[in-house]
Amino acid sequence: MRYIHDGRTLDRAATAERLATYQRHWDEHGFGLYAVEIRETGELAGFTGLAVPTFLPEIMPAVEIGWRLGRAYWGRGLATEAAQAVVTHTRAELDLRRLVSIHVVGNEASARVMVKLGMSLERETVQPDTGRQVRVYAVDL
Repeated sequence: MRYIHDGRTLDRAATAERLATYQRHWDEHGFGLYAVEIRETGELAGFTGLAVPTFLPEIMPAVEIGWRLGRAYWGRGLATEAAQAVVTHTRAELDLRRLVSIHVVGNEASARVMVKLGMSLERETVQPDTGRQVRVYAVDL
């Protein structure tokens, strides 16, 4: 979680509220986050999907592709595979012309996924709520 929000993990109540927020996002926008499961075992590895990045107002309007996986699932190519599936779905099913992704400086594994998705660095800026240096990557669909 060191690159997510303020880096703290969520307790059960905060997790439930976050899940409710994700559901409201689906209801409002018609897209959102997808569970990433391990095919062979059905284990939940994390998520990938689309969100509106209101936390970075200077790039709005925009739709962000992102991912979060549990540490046990890092380094297996799962984020890339799952994110590529979301890009494919977005191109085929959603009326979006562009995606962005926000790279917190230091999270080089995430930046590599962005490049593998065909994204290019668009700008460097500071995330207002955390003060962290971020890089915005983008791809036209």
